[in-house]
Amino acid sequence: MVTRWLKERRREPEWMDQPDLDPALHHQALAGLTRVNAISGTTATLWRPIEKLAQQAQEPTRVLDVASGGGDVAIGLAQQAVKSGLPVSVDGCDMSPVALKYAQARADGQDLKVNFFKADVLADPFPSGYDVICCSLFLHHFDPPQVIQLLTAMRESGARLIVISDLLRTRLGYVMCWAGIRMLTRSRMCHVDGPLSVQGAFTRSELEELADRAGLQSMVFQNVWPQRLLMTWERP
Repeated sequence: MVTRWLKERRREPEWMDQPDLDPALHHQALAGLTRVNAISGTTATLWRPIEKLAQQAQEPTRVLDVASGGGDVAIGLAQQAVKSGLPVSVDGCDMSPVALKYAQARADGQDLKVNFFKADVLADPFPSGYDVICCSLFLHHFDPPQVIQLLTAMRESGARLIVISDLLRTRLGYVMCWAGIRMLTRSRMCHVDGPLSVQGAFTRSELEELADRAGLQSMVFQNVWPQRLLMTWERP
């Protein structure tokens, strides 16, 4: 049944998308996703193109992590910036007050200057003034018209670099997600949402078409472990 579903995209509501989540369950899920991202090497994957840009920049580089969730990616990027000695500042934005409070507390607890703020990037004006726009595990939550809208807004924000990491809809990806999420967290929410996310993810060819329609014809696509796609675009 699942194999047949994966031939076509099947997006279903995920628990974490619900506005009335119990904060304790939400925190547990955010902690689980932090472990998933750590094992997946998400921060390192996103940091490489950001580091390259920052090394060439004449001024400090400002980075915005869109849909920052529990803040692990934004915090990880800020830690990488400190280690590298590069003048890179990182902010994060999200719709969830619970996630924002959780993320800010984590950053503050590590004495990292990461600012998390509330923003609905599809309904509100897209945040401007950033050199880099990045996001992880975000695109698969939307239908194609919304993905095009989001990618277009990223391009029109004036950012010099866009870096996106997301799931790929593959059989191997589904199996790895189903098994891996159960080894990494006890969160029932993650156990349910993880496989649903793979079902709702796009294929590489689908994302290539959506990026093209958003005016990102020169976007570079790279398959990365584990069954994810790295999308990078640099302003000419």
